[in-house]
Amino acid sequence: MDSLPLSEYQQRRQQLLAKLPPCSAVLLPAAKLRYRNRDTEYAFRQSSDFLYLSGFSEPDALLLLLKHANAETESVLFVLPRDSAQEVWTGYRAGAEGAVSQFGFDRGFSLEQQSTQIPALLADCERIYYPFSESLNVPEGLGQRIQRWCQQLQTQGRSSASAPQQLHNIEPLLHQQRLIKSDAEQRQMSEAARISAQAHQLAMRNCRPGLFEYQLEADVAHSFAQQGCRFSAYGTIVGGGVNACVLHYTQNSDRLRDGDLVLIDAGCEHNGYAGDITRTFPVNGCFSADQKALYQCVLDAQQAAIEAVKPGASFDAPHQAALRVLVAGLVEHGLLQGEVERLIDSEAYKPFYMHRTSHWLGLDVHDVGDYRRDGESLLLEAGMVLTIEPGLYIAVDNEQVDTRWRGIGIRIEDDILVTEQGSEVLSADAPKQIAEIEALMAQSRESGIDPHAV
Repeated sequence: MDSLPLSEYQQRRQQLLAKLPPCSAVLLPAAKLRYRNRDTEYAFRQSSDFLYLSGFSEPDALLLLLKHANAETESVLFVLPRDSAQEVWTGYRAGAEGAVSQFGFDRGFSLEQQSTQIPALLADCERIYYPFSESLNVPEGLGQRIQRWCQQLQTQGRSSASAPQQLHNIEPLLHQQRLIKSDAEQRQMSEAARISAQAHQLAMRNCRPGLFEYQLEADVAHSFAQQGCRFSAYGTIVGGGVNACVLHYTQNSDRLRDGDLVLIDAGCEHNGYAGDITRTFPVNGCFSADQKALYQCVLDAQQAAIEAVKPGASFDAPHQAALRVLVAGLVEHGLLQGEVERLIDSEAYKPFYMHRTSHWLGLDVHDVGDYRRDGESLLLEAGMVLTIEPGLYIAVDNEQVDTRWRGIGIRIEDDILVTEQGSEVLSADAPKQIAEIEALMAQSRESGIDPHAV
């Protein structure tokens, strides 16, 4: 799928500026290159806020949006200059002209022109909005540079210009805007979920006892790359057996054992947008009776949570729905004793389920946006995308439960779009019903082909 059109980014900039009063400016820095060791760089990934408003993927740039006294708007991009000698080594740059012709900005300047152009552009602005928490994203904090530009205006002694007197954090407004995904964004996220789901299918088909966790991780990465997604949205988790009880396990170095479950939490990054899917399945292709009992409990909890996703429902509603099913299952199987509501109120379930059921999803895997406003859980709206990911984790050293349950870790996670009618499971292509998983894995084994044979 193609990346977003320029009109999408232009519309986003206009939408943000429409929320600001006249005589306002927005300054937003791009991410900078990070070094892995010595002169070897990490793969560059643009700041999500900057990417959202610009579509620009080069480092060290600076975005300036202006809303003048007459309410007319202007977008300006400061970028690294064209440098033919440097471009031989690191690739072509858009330059100031490209900022206009390729990225749809009204004006483009070289970063070298900041000290002269920005004070002039800020003349008569009364307020500046910039990201307080991202001021360290550039070699010199953006806040310090803004102060210097304002001082330049104050010392120029121009009767027709005045320095901005108010500084505001742009993040609350910008992140509230990012919370609602446009139709174009929804299509990107559907594709991210589809590609991620195919990778999970491949891992299920290829899994065999005796493989190492990193071999399934490699299958997932290969599947992503084959479909144009070179990078994962986050570090892939492949946890076999007791490793599935470690929520952010990323060592992925142990051998997968016959009779264990394996938990894979993996999602691709597609045109900047994250997929985020977790599936848990038996290494040998068949759930044991105890594994099946706990797995079905988590699956039922996830279904209850998905059914609670709809416009007007609180963000907390899916968590509460999942919690009731999980705790009832823990009681049914003897891992907890007592009345369900009291066990929930006392948080007796926490040793088995210690995280929340959902988070926002978008350009960041844990995407921006409030979860609560004015002390109340945020109400869901069409266009929001969230995960639904209940789980159960029975620690191997939990002596309060029967040994048959210990060391079992299960999580099932899908990407959910809130629609006008209710919700849509974007990641539905990843099998999660017990019969579906076992059938897919059996079909692969019947072929007699070992995909990891040397």
